[in-house]
Amino acid sequence: AGGVPDRTDSGQGSNEMAGTARAWALLTVIMALTAVAVPAIAATDSGLSEERIHQVAAALSERPAGFGRPIGDRAAWEELARHQSYRGLIAAAERIVGQPIPEQPDELYLEFSRTGSRTRWGRVSWRRRSRVKTLALAECLENRGRFLPAFEETVRALCSERTWVMPAHDRQLTNFHGQSTDIDLASSALAWNLATAGYLLGEKLSPDTRRLIRANVRRRVLDPYLDMTRGERKANWWMKTTSNWNAVCLAGVTGAALAQVESRGERALFIVAAEEYSKNFLKGFPPDGYCTEGVGYWNYGFGHYLLLAEAVHQATGGAVDLLQREAVLQPATYGARIEIAGGVCPAFADCTVGTRPGRRVMYFVSRRYGLGMREYEAEGAVSSGGSLAEAMMYSFPNSASRTPPAREAAPGPGLRTWFDHAGILIGRPGRGPACRLGVALKGGHNDEHHNHNDVGSYVVVVGRQAVLLDPGAEVYTARTFSARRYDSNLLNSYGHPVPLVAGRLQKQGRDAAARVVRTEFTDDADTLVLDISSAYDVPGLAELQRTFVYSRKGAGSLTVTDEVRFDSPSRFGTALITFGRWKRHGPDSLMVYDTEEAVRVDIRVRGGEFDIHPDHIKEDMRSGTIPLRLGIDLKEPVTEASITTTITPMPPAGGSDGALLRNGGFEDAHWGWTIPRQGMGTLSTERAAGGRTSLNIVDADRQRGSNISSARIPIVGPGSFELRGKVLPVSGDGLAIYVKFLDEDGGVLNEQVDPRGWIDWLISLGGSTRRWEPFAARFTAPEGTVFLQAWIHSYTAAEVEAYLDDLEIVPLDEGPQ
Repeated sequence: AGGVPDRTDSGQGSNEMAGTARAWALLTVIMALTAVAVPAIAATDSGLSEERIHQVAAALSERPAGFGRPIGDRAAWEELARHQSYRGLIAAAERIVGQPIPEQPDELYLEFSRTGSRTRWGRVSWRRRSRVKTLALAECLENRGRFLPAFEETVRALCSERTWVMPAHDRQLTNFHGQSTDIDLASSALAWNLATAGYLLGEKLSPDTRRLIRANVRRRVLDPYLDMTRGERKANWWMKTTSNWNAVCLAGVTGAALAQVESRGERALFIVAAEEYSKNFLKGFPPDGYCTEGVGYWNYGFGHYLLLAEAVHQATGGAVDLLQREAVLQPATYGARIEIAGGVCPAFADCTVGTRPGRRVMYFVSRRYGLGMREYEAEGAVSSGGSLAEAMMYSFPNSASRTPPAREAAPGPGLRTWFDHAGILIGRPGRGPACRLGVALKGGHNDEHHNHNDVGSYVVVVGRQAVLLDPGAEVYTARTFSARRYDSNLLNSYGHPVPLVAGRLQKQGRDAAARVVRTEFTDDADTLVLDISSAYDVPGLAELQRTFVYSRKGAGSLTVTDEVRFDSPSRFGTALITFGRWKRHGPDSLMVYDTEEAVRVDIRVRGGEFDIHPDHIKEDMRSGTIPLRLGIDLKEPVTEASITTTITPMPPAGGSDGALLRNGGFEDAHWGWTIPRQGMGTLSTERAAGGRTSLNIVDADRQRGSNISSARIPIVGPGSFELRGKVLPVSGDGLAIYVKFLDEDGGVLNEQVDPRGWIDWLISLGGSTRRWEPFAARFTAPEGTVFLQAWIHSYTAAEVEAYLDDLEIVPLDEGPQ
């Protein structure tokens, strides 16, 4: 991805520095242009500045307006209806019309108070509230009145709820019992969506429905907020917090007000309040712009700051621009600087593994700041995704779409990003094809937003796969945001690749912080030395230093050295974390592998011998995958010791020179293959053509077939290839090997041979010779192919048994593959 240049130490003679310098110069200009911030707001004892409110009111239109265009603007809606993202909305609305509104009884709301689970209420609430967007958009697109009755019924149901506040945010049930009316993420979002729907549909709605929307948005959100700004009631905590709550709630409240409040003066008050209170959100970012909440919450929190800024920008005709604050630039460019390699970002804090910066947010940031991130700008940002207000903001002209693209494309994020205040280093491979390994290294402290006790954590990416990782967030329950948060082995340091010191985990708190001892950044290697002793409340711990050395030489490597010293003998160990599997490669070496990639971990210990203790972390993972902790523990207590792990990518396994298929000989266990439990395939040591292992297919089910897939095989452009291997047929026929041609997003490019989407096999195998026989088949990858994937599948009605071994895919033509 294109991106923003990063903070680097001086004197780095990189071949990328020229491009990085150009991009840095661009940002310097941008910062100079945006140095004139929105006029300061002078807070007084009586509240917000009256003078500022009058200034803003003068820039507002007579009537309120939300994002998008009213339903009467048929030209705008007919144009939008032709966009791919909106083509399925009418069908989705038709399905909703035929279904009753899901019931949300009191007992469902109270389930959180009883059990701590928020899942069932959340699922039902989403189904109820999402009807607003789907039905409103479908009606605007079609304009035939078909969806208005269901929309109005939905409004009545939502407005009959006791409270719009989530049960997890109403622990004392004061909102549920009507004793208070607070504002949270959910209530502010619903208010904005209803107000936006009211603006879009206008007089198409019945007078009763219009009144119901206005009255409930005002009673449940706008009036309580005004009381808070005027000091007539205690402010909700989020108005002063520095987390995503601030931006999200402010966006919902302000957006709802701008879409429905008639009084210009009152609308101006909401804008001035947003100017003032949103400063708190920006204070949550250190000067380097790092988002301690993680990539997902940057999408959510900063994404809502963009929505807030754009709502105010449109309402004032650009007179008030919350993006023209110097404090915004670094947080805005976080998304361009956090990627490690291959689209992978670290899942630090409460983030789900696989989360990436949102494409629409990146588009908006790139256009508004002229960053030239062509990857994000090329597709535009029109989308029906997100909330109703969000979809309307991105789908109709806005300040970003009206801003011309930068003249020059961004040169890319460079060899590294050093978030020097947060203590986070992103190390990336160079431009050459040899280095395949990238890293994210974490210092930080244990009192961050959505904190995990993870000082010293790290992520190792090979190609497009995080093989060693931070496992990310758990499914939220009452425990997650309570005094028992760190009972979770995902959130405490047990679930992270950090030391276990004298049997103790890391402690919580701001004083549990990594101290940067030394950094050294060059083209060939990046070194980061951290003192992490303060993270452990261990009497007698005299020293604990973690040294990272990330090398870009060859295929790349990461060396992690933990040096410890105690006043008296104590136990010591460290850990690796993976979603994959592992096997011993030797007495001092491990192989850790996921489907597509693998690393070799060489272990060197000074001060004693070590054992490996594997343990699955059985917490409720948001990703649904159970992480594996590989403890590397010294056998005996020590007073002084070090553990060094050197992590390098495994080369493609087996096959002849030039072979692309990994582990086609199945000698490295499941690496490179997905073999489901019900896939009718197992690894066997009974018979092998070469080595000790083969793949045994046993399909005795006439209702379904075997199902084994290789990892994706990256190629560069179309070309001709040959699939080779050996088969030992035992009985039956109908075993086939297919090769799928995949595009960048995993879409299948093969010609379909039947309406169900089936593709044709490349080679069919079978018989009962019970001896190893070679086979080969040629194929050509079409234009647009980015990956190949071998798929082993026996026909649905077939019954067959066979062994496969020594599989490989070899390019036949000369080319860059």
